[in-house]
Amino acid sequence: MKAQQSAAVFQVSNLEVALQHYVEVLGFKEDFRFGEYAGVMIGDVSLHLCEHAIHQRPVGGGTVCIFADEVDSYYREILARGAQIKAEPRDYPYGMRDFMVVDLDGNHLSFGCEVTGS
Repeated sequence: MKAQQSAAVFQVSNLEVALQHYVEVLGFKEDFRFGEYAGVMIGDVSLHLCEHAIHQRPVGGGTVCIFADEVDSYYREILARGAQIKAEPRDYPYGMRDFMVVDLDGNHLSFGCEVTGS
């Protein structure tokens, strides 16, 4: 087997509200919807949102790290649209510049890029 892609699955309390937030505030695009389950994308990154309770997972307990070529312009865009920022962009000793945002259910999304220049 050669793994090719993955998608984190976030448990959400209301799929319609979550989709609206991911599209209008965080700038994702809706990829698919099947009942109480949907996929959103940003660039080549896919994230799945699940409202159903089949697996009895807690709402808002997810975290995903999304790696990009840069993060500052995206940070400014979503901040202007009302995103709930948990940590502003900054450079870390491990060679990454990243920031963290929280969705309406408390799921955490970290966006990071390699630190360039010194």
